Amino acid sequence: MDFTDVSLVALRVFREVAERGTFTAAATALGYTQSAVSRQIASLERAAGAPLLERRREGVLLTAAGQVVLRNAAGVLDQLDATARELAGLPAAGGTVRLGWFPSAGAVLLPQAISALRRGHPAITVTTREGSTPALVRALRAGTVDLALLASAPPFRPPDAESPALKLETLAERSLRLAVPASHPLAAHDSVDVADLRGQRWIAGPASGEELLMGVWPGLDERPVIAHTVRDWLAKLQLVAAGAGLTTISASMASAAPAGVRVVTVRGGPKELRRTILARLPGRLSEPATLLANALRAAALDINPPD
Repeated sequence: MDFTDVSLVALRVFREVAERGTFTAAATALGYTQSAVSRQIASLERAAGAPLLERRREGVLLTAAGQVVLRNAAGVLDQLDATARELAGLPAAGGTVRLGWFPSAGAVLLPQAISALRRGHPAITVTTREGSTPALVRALRAGTVDLALLASAPPFRPPDAESPALKLETLAERSLRLAVPASHPLAAHDSVDVADLRGQRWIAGPASGEELLMGVWPGLDERPVIAHTVRDWLAKLQLVAAGAGLTTISASMASAAPAGVRVVTVRGGPKELRRTILARLPGRLSEPATLLANALRAAALDINPPD
């Protein structure tokens, strides 16, 4: 085992593969060929004297040795990036915090928290990225985000089984709601029965290997009719306003619903709860990350009144 000749390029490539989950995605993000990525990983595994990645058909998983290398590589690369920023006259890493967030958090929670942080601590720089829960968890493990806002549904399992376990804090737990066109018969009341959802047309996000179909009321006893497939939550709500169908919505997003959309509760069936989770790696947070976490907690309390 000899890391004296390991290149920084190999460490950056390894971190990108760990975050993206596949050699192909890492190569695309870095602008490399897939063979170049493979060579860098092979050189790092030779230096480690052990496999760092478990190759699977659907992507890669870190081995125990890979987790050790990633944890230390992330620290080295962050220190080098901080040095480069300081030499360039930009704020050091102590003034910067990186946040990942699930798609609908960008409608209300994220801007409200960042606005409050900017008012109280204008010197802090916040950078953000949107992603699915698996992508954000990989980013946390790779050290490319400091905090991540995750959406969680029952049975509320941990987002991954890797070690060390992520520190998870529930910022809010609220019932799932239904967004219906204001002109729709279901909009006449504050709540509707789950049986009334049979035969409706739905606006849903695309399903993938990483995440379930989002936008259809869970547990329907029929195959749903998907009228529109849309990833962006605000675009879904605009389609609802246009009368194109129904979609689900978190309670925290009700204030972001555009004109022409009525947000109602659903009676009957299991109570559909959703949690907003703040996730991070264990260990002490930097001061900027701590202040952003506090702003997210305050914003979550403000926009999530009791059911």
